[in-house]
Amino acid sequence: MLAKVLSSALIGIDAIIVDVEVDLAPGLPAFATVGLPDGAVKESKDRVRAALKNSGYDFPARRITANLAPADIKKEGAAYDLPISIGILAATGTVNPQKLTQYTLLGELSLDGSLKPIRGALSMAVAAKRTGLNGIILPADNAAEAAVVEGLEIIGATTLSQVVEFLGGREQIEACRIDLETLFSSGCEYGEDFSEVKGQESAKRAMEVAASGGHNMLMIGPPGSGKTMLARRLPSILPRMTFDEAIETTKIFSVSGLLEQECALLAVRPFRAPHHTISDVGLIGGGTTPRPGEVSLAHNGVLFLDELPEFKKNVLEVLRQPLEDGRVTISRSLVSITYPSRLMLVAAMNPCPCGYLSDPVHACTCTPVSIHRYRSRISGPLLDRIDIHVEVPAVKYRELSDRADAESSSVIAGRVARSRELQLARYRGTRIHCNAQMTPRFIKKYCELDATGNRMLELVTDRLGFSARTYNRILKVARTIADLAGSEQIREQHIAEAIQYRTLDRKTV
Repeated sequence: MLAKVLSSALIGIDAIIVDVEVDLAPGLPAFATVGLPDGAVKESKDRVRAALKNSGYDFPARRITANLAPADIKKEGAAYDLPISIGILAATGTVNPQKLTQYTLLGELSLDGSLKPIRGALSMAVAAKRTGLNGIILPADNAAEAAVVEGLEIIGATTLSQVVEFLGGREQIEACRIDLETLFSSGCEYGEDFSEVKGQESAKRAMEVAASGGHNMLMIGPPGSGKTMLARRLPSILPRMTFDEAIETTKIFSVSGLLEQECALLAVRPFRAPHHTISDVGLIGGGTTPRPGEVSLAHNGVLFLDELPEFKKNVLEVLRQPLEDGRVTISRSLVSITYPSRLMLVAAMNPCPCGYLSDPVHACTCTPVSIHRYRSRISGPLLDRIDIHVEVPAVKYRELSDRADAESSSVIAGRVARSRELQLARYRGTRIHCNAQMTPRFIKKYCELDATGNRMLELVTDRLGFSARTYNRILKVARTIADLAGSEQIREQHIAEAIQYRTLDRKTV
């Protein structure tokens, strides 16, 4: 007796349909799972046996073979418990196989037959719709997440017996539906605001410029100057996520198992701040069973690296490809997986090991050699990918005690949004979305300087020892500053401000 049930497997942040074939053959009782299963899938036989018996169904004393096709794709996790169980019941005649061709089945089983939530429900729902299936049957805890995909019947079940009754037509389960517009708009609020930040007007301005052009940013300042506070508020001034961006970001969190049950769709830009002890695998992803790293979890959002020189050198070096390409490719012997990593990098560091270089109050105890060694931990190629370097001095008491409200995030976000609209119109029809992504060809086309601007940039380049790469970075940032000012032409004051954001590129410290 043979039965076939449709399920799904994750490949990166996407999913494919998997045929779960269950065969019952005469012979000594045995249970074999084939089709490149991992340890969790192999262990499903014990969960399935207990769940069937505790749900009131007979477990056949036959030779059972469960095949997961295609066999060349590795199957991971416990989501195959439900389809294997239903396949056994269909093979014994307990479940009518007619409905099994219309639904994808997913779910982890407890020993008592209840369904536990799974990873990647959104990706699997997208795969079901792409394949042309009517719907998907999965744990009730994952129903809202899968319901984000419109045009698909989402059946959220709590127990194995409930699924059996539904497939037999003896019980109706109302399909899960959500109001996408309400869900998307209600989740767009940020808890932190720039109005809470006292002082640091120059750093706020630099963040506005960075957000407008999508530029990576490095803040340099003593401990307690507010670098982390500023970084945490950067997502509040970035443009609102589009629906497609929200879907893609939600997929990554769902596949990683980090999506909260009450949050069906991530509508706010993610902010990730890993500790400096993180490994290179933790940062870019990978492992024996590949998982997205922090650079992918920060996709469409902000990756904040505090105490940048304290990160291991090999960890920082693996950032170069994701920052350049906007994606991470992890290659294994059986499969090559690509995760998206389009993000804004914001880093913070002290000016020296003790943190008080050039501080008017605290005396610096560091030698020139130790300062040089500290700063040289950040390689030139990585620094090359950071457009803006800004100094964040200690806040004075007068600024801290000021009771007046600072400019709010909504006001700054309005200016950023207008600047982004100009950029989208400028690069329409190309793969470039913001000024930070400009190639030399686009820099030559859109960053023309007048005679005054050329003279200023020439003088500063020679005097401060700026390199060719720094020259291009200045032009990109100047283009963004001009867009914020609503100017079609890059003028002298825009160049002057952009030069101020290249602290670490000067000849002298």
